[in-house]
Amino acid sequence: MSLTEQSIQTALGAVIDSNTGKDLVSSRCVKNIRVTGADVSLDVELGYPAKSQFDGLRTAVIGALKTLPGIGNISANVYSKVVSHAVQRGVKLIPGVKNIIAIASGKGGVGKSTTAVNLALALAAEGASVGILDADIYGPSQPQMLGISGQPESADGKGLEPMEAHGIQAMSIGLLIDPEQPMVWRGPMVTQALTQLLTETRWRDVDYLIIDMPPGTGDIQLTLAQQVPVTGAVIVTTPQDIALLDARKGLKMFEKVGIPILGVVENMSIHICSKCGHEEHIFGSGGGASMAKDYDIEMLGSLPLDMSIRVQVDGGKPTVVADPQGRVAEIYKSIARRVAIKVADKAKDHTAKFPSIKVMNT
Repeated sequence: MSLTEQSIQTALGAVIDSNTGKDLVSSRCVKNIRVTGADVSLDVELGYPAKSQFDGLRTAVIGALKTLPGIGNISANVYSKVVSHAVQRGVKLIPGVKNIIAIASGKGGVGKSTTAVNLALALAAEGASVGILDADIYGPSQPQMLGISGQPESADGKGLEPMEAHGIQAMSIGLLIDPEQPMVWRGPMVTQALTQLLTETRWRDVDYLIIDMPPGTGDIQLTLAQQVPVTGAVIVTTPQDIALLDARKGLKMFEKVGIPILGVVENMSIHICSKCGHEEHIFGSGGGASMAKDYDIEMLGSLPLDMSIRVQVDGGKPTVVADPQGRVAEIYKSIARRVAIKVADKAKDHTAKFPSIKVMNT
């Protein structure tokens, strides 16, 4: 039996990407099949960053093809390709940024900033080019969490060069002011400062820009949601009823301005005693899952109430870089992959493909 592209496609149709739950053929991941005699080479293109998954997927592809009679050498190249996806109507994309993901919460104190920085680092660990914008003007925390200090440079006197930490690009108002100086600004000033930080930072070919949103659903959040080209939002909450009430308000705000909710992350879901191992739901249980079910959105993952998470971000080395092989880092990476997959499933942005039309008087 001679090898054909159809027989190869049929064999690969049985290979399931465990991250998406879809087979490689129906999800159009298989590219450039080449048959030379008995030898086969092909590419597997993932629409989300998943460097840690490449080897396992390559092994599965080769295993499936080896079932074909008479097959010779097999070469499978697995890689990721992240593209821009659609945003709110009438909002233009930011130069140098493919996708913007807003990390939001209805109230403060639920671990939103910690989640944002670890998700950014997790996406970078999976091979993506990542930036993080600290949009909390009144309480910027990302400089300390990332262990960066000093002021960003401006090569042309107009734009700002993002700072770098642990392989990601970062910008925060905290890098431009005295850390102990309170921001006594009214809403319009804060909104203008945020818009400038976002648009005047020279982001360098970023696949995902994570925006650490200020808590709440006020003027700042609404203006950001209406003017910033957001691909999708992640809601961070704790299982506590009070936090869930406010998280639902945040979710409704994004729905009203046409920004898709990518899912819910539940922080502090369980506490495991470091002395005896006893497990306790200090803030209640099942709140995030219940919210996800009520609004038909995905429960992206749950994180424990773990002292090491707090210690690591306070020290400028968040969990994903401080303990990259640890259980908590793996949870963050799993959530990051789910977020990226949800983004990849959205409609692609085609604005860059349309030529600009100029009407000139002749």
